[in-house]
Amino acid sequence: MAEMVSNKQVILKDYVSGFPKETDMYVTTSSIELKVPKGSNGVLLKNLYLSCDPYMRPRMTKGEGSYIESFKPGLPIVGNGVAKVLDSENPEFKKGDLVWGMTGWEEYSLATAPRLFKIQHTDMPLSYYTGILGMPGMTAYAGFFEVCSPKQGEYVFVSAASGAVGQLVGQFAKLVGCYVVGSAGSKDKVDLLKNKFGFDEAFNYKEEPDLDAALKRYFPEGIGIYFENVGGKMLDAVLLNMRIQGRIALCGMISQYNNDKPEGVHNLTCLISKRIRMEGFLVPDYFHLYPKFLEMMIPRIKEGKIVYVEDKAEGLESAPAALVGLFSGRNVGKQVVEVATE
Repeated sequence: MAEMVSNKQVILKDYVSGFPKETDMYVTTSSIELKVPKGSNGVLLKNLYLSCDPYMRPRMTKGEGSYIESFKPGLPIVGNGVAKVLDSENPEFKKGDLVWGMTGWEEYSLATAPRLFKIQHTDMPLSYYTGILGMPGMTAYAGFFEVCSPKQGEYVFVSAASGAVGQLVGQFAKLVGCYVVGSAGSKDKVDLLKNKFGFDEAFNYKEEPDLDAALKRYFPEGIGIYFENVGGKMLDAVLLNMRIQGRIALCGMISQYNNDKPEGVHNLTCLISKRIRMEGFLVPDYFHLYPKFLEMMIPRIKEGKIVYVEDKAEGLESAPAALVGLFSGRNVGKQVVEVATE
């Protein structure tokens, strides 16, 4: 008989309407066998870090036609994480491997159809694979370089710019030689954008009663590239301020995720008159570029040319509060939950 151990889990209580609350989730303890069933092709994971990401909010709602399935009430929440392989019946993974990818919000997960990447560069902090070297990093890379096709000297605007994706988009833009402005929701985050991440300018959108006027102030000649993380009123104002043949990468719309009825966008005719290309994208479509992405990122991180800020919560019990905090802007930088050490 294989060893049985207790397994703490974060469970979604029921589907969520409006702004999520910590009480929409609860922590419980079950048990799990530390052995993968023979012939199952599965892997047993010890979860080390869990990633809190905005896309997880729509998954808390019973939805149809989404690109990713909803969470199931009564079962552990699922998201990106970093883990150590404890046992494997899968030829791609062996005991002791460090991996990142989809896992459960629990201490141990049995992945029967693993969607995991093996971590090769273990000299990097493992938590980075929930962010700068994981899904958010790939999102920034694909959205900016593949969707936006930037050129030196272009004017770039990034919303939710201090988040896991936005902070990297701004730095990528500076590497290419662009002029970059970011928006964020507090003075501390604005200071971070300008003083740590190297944005040319940044502003607190909460202090701007007229977003159109604010964008005209920072982009008197218009925006060439907009990396969209917010939606709603911000997108409407940006459309008025885009340059001819500008590009918009639709990454996320965090301002809309807690609305029962999404806000309308009223300035779409600008897409026609200004010949703007606006394109949504999903990062899994670009995972084939992951080796190329790492080739760019690892040396630049080591050289200090790309920096990153994490906001770490300790322990699985802190995960519900950490996830909910994303939607009030409580976190500064990438929100990570540390579950265990190796």
